Amino acid sequence: MEGSEIDGGAVAKWKSEFSRTFQYYLDRSTPHTMQRWLGTLVVAMIYVLRVYYVQGFYVISYGLGIYILNLLIGFLSPKVDPELEALDGASLPTKGSDDFKPFIRRLPEFKFW
Repeated sequence: MEGSEIDGGAVAKWKSEFSRTFQYYLDRSTPHTMQRWLGTLVVAMIYVLRVYYVQGFYVISYGLGIYILNLLIGFLSPKVDPELEALDGASLPTKGSDDFKPFIRRLPEFKFW
């Protein structure tokens, strides 16, 4: 019984340290937008070539494609749908926090990446 508790603590410690290290590198990659997208494109092309040469993983690729399409729709759509807001006409901001913001994405670029 004690061995499994020790292993659980070691796994939790490793997971915590891995999560912290991963977040550190994510934070460092934030300003490098072009390099992140190029790296993602390279990894995606390697995956497509692997699927093509192995002649398999079509169901997994289909599910992954649907997931990426869902993220793309969230990235391209506005946070607030103007058609759903029931405004009777143009209204002026009433507070300082009501500034006009023409387009705020539902899903930020970094989370889409």
